[in-house]
Amino acid sequence: MAAAKSVERLAQRLVTPAEPTPAGPLRLSWLDRYPTQMALIESLHVFKPSPDRNLAADGPARTIERALAQALVQYYPLAGRLGFTDDGGLLQVDCGGDGSGVWFTEAEAACGLEDVEYLEHPMMIPKDALLPPTPAAEKDERRLVLLVQVTTFACGGFVVGFRFSHAVADGPGAAQFMAAVGDIARGNHTAESLTLPPQWGREAIPNPATAVIGPLPSPAGAKSLEYLAMDISADYIAHYKAQYNSAAHGGSWCSAFEVLVAKAWQSRTRAAGFHPDSDVHLCFAMNARPLLHASLPRAGAGFYGNCYYIMRVSAPAGKVAGASVPDVVRIIKDGKRRMPAEFTRWATGEAGASSGVDPYQITSDYRTLLVSDWTRLGFAEVDYGWGPPAHVVPLTNLDYIATCILVKPWAHKPGARLITQCVTPDRVAAFHQGMLDMN
Repeated sequence: MAAAKSVERLAQRLVTPAEPTPAGPLRLSWLDRYPTQMALIESLHVFKPSPDRNLAADGPARTIERALAQALVQYYPLAGRLGFTDDGGLLQVDCGGDGSGVWFTEAEAACGLEDVEYLEHPMMIPKDALLPPTPAAEKDERRLVLLVQVTTFACGGFVVGFRFSHAVADGPGAAQFMAAVGDIARGNHTAESLTLPPQWGREAIPNPATAVIGPLPSPAGAKSLEYLAMDISADYIAHYKAQYNSAAHGGSWCSAFEVLVAKAWQSRTRAAGFHPDSDVHLCFAMNARPLLHASLPRAGAGFYGNCYYIMRVSAPAGKVAGASVPDVVRIIKDGKRRMPAEFTRWATGEAGASSGVDPYQITSDYRTLLVSDWTRLGFAEVDYGWGPPAHVVPLTNLDYIATCILVKPWAHKPGARLITQCVTPDRVAAFHQGMLDMN
């Protein structure tokens, strides 16, 4: 008889810092307080069993829980709760006090990871069974900063489910914290000797008085989009990089991210059938830490708050659909080159109020594709003592925002994985075929 593919939650505990930590409010930056940051970002991190692991040692749940308590000594704001103004606006993190801590759920599954195909899509276990639930003791879920669930499988492998507030950490910041937990779990560091001590430093993030905040994305009138994941080979990436890097383009260099995003943007534009004269848009976040070295503590080393800028690249649909992939790469590169100047104009208040443009606005406009690059955030390198994850599964809850997420492929495999939710169900086959077509 096949093992049941169900998850049993064994316990849920509030993990507090292992040592006393400062109490009181910590003010969030303008970007931390941006309305869309209120979301709890959800992800699943799948770890295979380790044949070299000492069987007498603690299991994954106990190991990670103990390391979490140690890491929270330095990262104590993650054990706090979000604080709001009287009118509901996000303001600060309230640290310490009754009820503070990180909710940690311990769970187990009677099946092995192989039995559920290592949670490949479509997942054979509902994602909500692997993500930490909000306990009844929390009266306002909006205030939560971090929840963790460790589900151990019969094979000895495990899945770590995170729900992490975007208001307190961006992608690199969240990965930095997870890496610190991993360092402590492996016995390489203590709370006092972390390789990268965390820095709060939110006052260093610009707070332009003229900044415009656009409306939140709305499902009203938006299209429902279909999920599609694709594994991209290293040869596929090399093929298009070679085209771009040829003498015809001045011998210049391009990245795997630029190649894959260009191909995805073009394939989506063709599959969606936009009018050739209508503009299509590509939005992607770029790390702004290098631009704030002078103001960030320790030149940005250890800073884990939100510090990015969303670049927006636009072109007529006919141009994107009809160009070569290297030419689409050049459109993207031109946008990336504008980033330092655009960010500076926004940060100093020169842009925004005069044009009415909010660069951070997320939209459900079908003509806009939102791209995220998870390959360089650090999630794929986190190691709790069982080696790095076999793969990481970003989860999205809004099926009406066109997204494309680039993640690392399975551990030890070259290439990349593209996780998309960017076309309507009737256009998925055309989009997929466009991605496969290398002519």
